[in-house]
Amino acid sequence: MAITAALVKELRESTGVGMMDAKKALVENDGDMEAAQDWLRTKGLAKAAKKAGRTAAEGLVAVTVAGGKGVAVEVNSETDFVAKNAEFQEMVSGIAAAALTVSDVDGLNGADMGGKTVADTITDKIATIGENMSLRRMASVEGENVVTYVHNAVTDGMGKIGVLVAMNGGDEAFGRQIAMHIAAANPQALNEAALDPAIVEKERQVLTDQARESGKPENIIENMIKGRMKKFLAEVTLLGQDFVINPDLTVEAAAKEAGAEIVGYVRMEVGEGIEKEEVDFAAEVAAAVQG
Repeated sequence: MAITAALVKELRESTGVGMMDAKKALVENDGDMEAAQDWLRTKGLAKAAKKAGRTAAEGLVAVTVAGGKGVAVEVNSETDFVAKNAEFQEMVSGIAAAALTVSDVDGLNGADMGGKTVADTITDKIATIGENMSLRRMASVEGENVVTYVHNAVTDGMGKIGVLVAMNGGDEAFGRQIAMHIAAANPQALNEAALDPAIVEKERQVLTDQARESGKPENIIENMIKGRMKKFLAEVTLLGQDFVINPDLTVEAAAKEAGAEIVGYVRMEVGEGIEKEEVDFAAEVAAAVQG
């Protein structure tokens, strides 16, 4: 695969390494971006690339709770202007309420919303507002107590980041603190058991290769890997993370003190995981002037 300047630039931006290191990593890995990132980490040249999805679509996340069940839905629009539209917000609120009665997006698209299905309601709104919209996803949790939090809320129960926390025991104040922690810390899973095994194995392999680069004896390498894996799991699992309200405690320890068991959570952010086409406005203007 050809190693283009654009590839080198992308790798530099995602890892913070210099141009020559980025180019060498890509050459060594035949232009494979993920493999190049891992290679750089193995060599100690870059930290783990944070692969948070780049926001590519506008819209809103809405959260709502009823009877021990909480749901979060994401409805996308083309522009943030529409996301601030009261008519759009009213529709998203109705979709969230309908989500309480179903278990997945397919069911939600077919759910009743004032005499029409959710899918038909969205189609009608596209016609009246004049901008493409879509119901992207939904997620739900259940527990004795379900608490919600919306970061940068534009109106009640909806904004750019929505969080649900399901607990057995505890109270709403503590649940809200946990929800705010989740919004800020963005854990990958509740605990180690809930993590994707492929993610764990890939991290273990990178750390193993990295440790072996040190040239230390095998028994020391094994201890290095154990220590680094423990640190990794603490950073990416909710229960293992340091609690942002009191960093002397893990979230798990804070929950125990509060008499709560955290049994599930959802963190949903508008547009995460969708690539957005970058628009060079200066180039557009220049082309228009020349044309």
